Amino acid sequence: MSRKKPRPRPTLPQHFTAVPSALEGLTTVFGMGTGVAPPPLRPGEFSENFNSEPVACCQAYTLTRFGQTLKIVRLAMRNAMKEHIAAIFEASIAAKQQFLQTHSDALIQATEAVLKSIRTGGKILLFGNGGSAADAQHIAAEFVNRYLIERPPLPAIALTTDTSALTSIINDYGPLDVFAKQIQALGKPDDIAIAISTSGNSPNILRALEVCRELGMSTIGLTGGSGGEMPAYVDHCLCVAATNVTPRIQETHILIGHVICELVDHILYGEGLA
Repeated sequence: MSRKKPRPRPTLPQHFTAVPSALEGLTTVFGMGTGVAPPPLRPGEFSENFNSEPVACCQAYTLTRFGQTLKIVRLAMRNAMKEHIAAIFEASIAAKQQFLQTHSDALIQATEAVLKSIRTGGKILLFGNGGSAADAQHIAAEFVNRYLIERPPLPAIALTTDTSALTSIINDYGPLDVFAKQIQALGKPDDIAIAISTSGNSPNILRALEVCRELGMSTIGLTGGSGGEMPAYVDHCLCVAATNVTPRIQETHILIGHVICELVDHILYGEGLA
């Protein structure tokens, strides 16, 4: 009596048999120390129903492993993001700490110049390009409205907000004079200018500082890195020298602006400084 040969067990297509080994190596590529790896599976042992439903089992296997892959990638991305966030914060803190160590006296002198201008009836003129323009507006608003305490408004003007003046000057004379002409119109000897340029080399900023000098105005320059040409154009240079990275410089610039505002608040209208 002849015995039937057993039906051979179906085998997985090659692209399915390659899935487990590829996934097991995923943490090497994406894991970045997550310690998460998909559990090892041997082809043909992932379903009791494989003999009867091989296609459905392969599809279920693929979907399961794909879901595990997404979880691993998400975890790896989150860990990478955490590391990058920590590095950004550390760089920002380092820039501020170095500035404090090297420029605290210069910051005091700049604040004293602002106080002198306000006490003699002067105003603060602020200007910059791009993100520095936004910083100029931010600091001006702290003076005009208030900072931390209730006190009278203080005169400060950001030369970056009058779109009609800005566009007409650029149209008729070019961008080089966009701040210089406003200072010629508004500036007085008792006023003080706060010029903001992360590189210290913006031509329209340097041109405006030349006009400030011609008018006899005091000047404060906020810059970064090497300082560029700005130190030669200002009375008080506050340079974030720890970095050349624009965002880290700007983060320190706004802190400098806040420090000046807070000192002015306390000295003029608060209980003084302990």
